[in-house]
Amino acid sequence: MKEEKIQLTHPHGKKLPRIDKIKFDVMKKAILSSLKKGPLTHKEMHQMILRDFHSNKTKFDGAVEWYMEGVKLDLEATGQIERLNEKPPHQWKLMKK
Repeated sequence: MKEEKIQLTHPHGKKLPRIDKIKFDVMKKAILSSLKKGPLTHKEMHQMILRDFHSNKTKFDGAVEWYMEGVKLDLEATGQIERLNEKPPHQWKLMKK
């Protein structure tokens, strides 16, 4: 059975790859969960996701930081999270519903 793919979107319309939907869903859940505690930098988000995967015994096949970056850009492009600073260090937060 062929795995379903998702086309990632970029906030500035740049081309991003297609990734497995299962990996997208796992990473999206981890990113949104990490941001519930408040705004995070890229490094803080990466550390929280690694901790989350470890504590939940989540098996993730692939480079966690690479997938995190692509899914984070997609969530930003679709208005689910927001980038706070124009200049580094950037932070991201959940969008208000």
